[in-house]
Amino acid sequence: MFIFDAHLDLAMNAMEWNRDLRWTVEDIRKSEQDLTDKPDRGKNTVSFDAMRQGNIGLCVATQIARYVKPENPLPGWNSSQQAWAQTQGQLAWYKAMEADGFIKQITDKATLNAHLKSWEEDRENTPIGYILSLEGADSIIDLDYLEKSYEQGLRAIGPAHYGPGTYAFGTDSVGGIGAKGKELLKKVQSLNIILDATHLCDQSFWETMNAYQGPVWASHNNCRKFVNHNRQFSDEQLLELIDRDAVIGTALDAWMMVPNWQRGKSTPEKMGVTLDLMVQNIDHICQLAGNSLHVGIGTDLDGGFGTEQSPSDLDTIADLQKIPELLRNKGYGTEDISNIMHKNFIRFLNKTWK
Repeated sequence: MFIFDAHLDLAMNAMEWNRDLRWTVEDIRKSEQDLTDKPDRGKNTVSFDAMRQGNIGLCVATQIARYVKPENPLPGWNSSQQAWAQTQGQLAWYKAMEADGFIKQITDKATLNAHLKSWEEDRENTPIGYILSLEGADSIIDLDYLEKSYEQGLRAIGPAHYGPGTYAFGTDSVGGIGAKGKELLKKVQSLNIILDATHLCDQSFWETMNAYQGPVWASHNNCRKFVNHNRQFSDEQLLELIDRDAVIGTALDAWMMVPNWQRGKSTPEKMGVTLDLMVQNIDHICQLAGNSLHVGIGTDLDGGFGTEQSPSDLDTIADLQKIPELLRNKGYGTEDISNIMHKNFIRFLNKTWK
């Protein structure tokens, strides 16, 4: 089945972790077997080849660069200008991969539907489609830079990532959007950029919902019902997104899937982390909505973690093809499964890109 993955940090892996995604997953792992700078060295799950094997022909691919003020203990750049330059390097990598024929940027309804037709008719010779998204808006120096990003193809943006940001407060922080955040939202709405609610802390989430009326999705978010942490959305937040006709992409980071995960100590096998837990999150959102129209796949694979913190029955991203059968076993029919695997996000884009 064709799969739309709503969140992959492809450029981060290429530019910061020095992974050539044109290689196979196996070759990338071999190249990292003696590296110890990151817990997921030699445990990556994503490459263009693996995406093709899994029929993942369309994804949302990110730019990401955090600007941290002196009092912020998180890693990041010391100025928004440095963060902007980092996102531009990431964009240059995407463009180089386009020139090499591996990927193709999707920016509007025409390019979206032409890509889907081409993939269906000649998958082997069609580049993987990607929609450019910015995870955390700290690199937007001022709103003129948001316009520049839009001209470069940016079509989705998350106001915050982890901690306090320039425009909103994110995961593991508390605060609202303030005047700058409201100005950003107004500009996002005027440009018809999709707002990604992922990572917004509760206060910033609700202030954003009150201030913003444009298209919104949550590219990679699970349910607080199963893991009681501010990174996940409560049923009230999920219902708000459903009411706004959003789509929520479910993620595969183990700590978001099972409670009491301890980084560096817990293992997927011992904690019982499998793709069934993704289906559990999918099913919960469907039950809240009363239908299968508001949930999809947003794996976040290789988003700072690898197989050491992924479902034990997933070796590479190609194993997403196991999900349809798991959904069938849960009682989902073919149309519902198609909605979840790709149709919901594609329908959302066709509605947004008039």
